[in-house]
Formats: sequence, C-alpha cells, structure tokens
Amino acid sequence: MKKIELDQLSFDALTKTHRELAVLAAGEPGHFNMMTIGWATYGTLWREPVTTVYVRHSRYTHEFTEQYDRYSVTFLKPGHEKLLGTTLGRQSGRDIDKMHDSGLTPVFVDGVPCFEEAALTLVCEKVYRGEITEDQFLDQKPVGQYYADHDMHTFYVGRVLAAYVAD
Repeated sequence: MKKIELDQLSFDALTKTHRELAVLAAGEPGHFNMMTIGWATYGTLWREPVTTVYVRHSRYTHEFTEQYDRYSVTFLKPGHEKLLGTTLGRQSGRDIDKMHDSGLTPVFVDGVPCFEEAALTLVCEKVYRGEITEDQFLDQKPVGQYYADHDMHTFYVGRVLAAYVAD
C-alpha cells in the first residue's frame, strides 16, 4: 500500500457508498475484528475530512469500535463482492474465525488493521460518537424497516488521518 496525501484523495462519496461496500476494522494485532459496512458517509465536518460509520449494538465489531480510538474503512479491490456479503457481512467474529474464513491478509498501518487486498484504506480517529434512538426519528418508516428488532446503531465520526491506495 502506498500512502497518499489527503488533498490527493478524491472519490464520489455517493457512488462509492451506494455501489461499493466497505470493511470497517478496529483493534490491535492479535485482537481485532472487521465487518462489512454499507451505511457510511464521507465528507467534511469541522473543516476536516471525516467518515461516519454505523455499527449495530449486537455486532462483535461494536466492542472494538468502542474500545479503540482508531478504525479503518477499507474498500477492497474488485473480486471480493461475494465475501463482503457473506463472511464479512453476515457472520460474527464471535462464532467463526473471520480472518481465516475470509481469506484476506491483515496488515496494520498506523496501528490500525486493514487488508493487503485493499484498493483504498482510510485510517480514522474517533472524534464523536452518538446513538441512533427510535424517539428521534421524524419519519417512522426507517424504524419499522431497519429497527423492527430494536437493534440500534452507534455512529462514530472519525477524522481521516491517512489514506492508502494499492501499489
């Protein structure tokens, strides 16, 4: 992976979010977890580049994003779409060895887990966390559609510290 300057980072955030799933990872060598994320935002807040990622309370990765100050958002190279929808997206690291079963190769950059198979990795530092709660919805449609089981999300706003692209 090659580090690029943040002012060189350019992508269509809406297209990337809607057409490409990403992998959220947090932890340290020997103790980390990852999961597919399809809900995320990328932009500028407080005059800094940021990501906002959403993690359900029930997800094993929630424990890692709570415990560690940094996380990565990785967009994998083409050819990993099925993996994003299965092992990383539907199975829990509590129940299986996701790293082994995924076939991905973990690497650590700036102390954060990511993967050799990355096309783009963003290293982020949490600057804000919040909870999505049912009582704050102005339109109740998403509550019934996405939260019928009341498994809500914590959201993390992360300052983008670094960006890496495939060599």
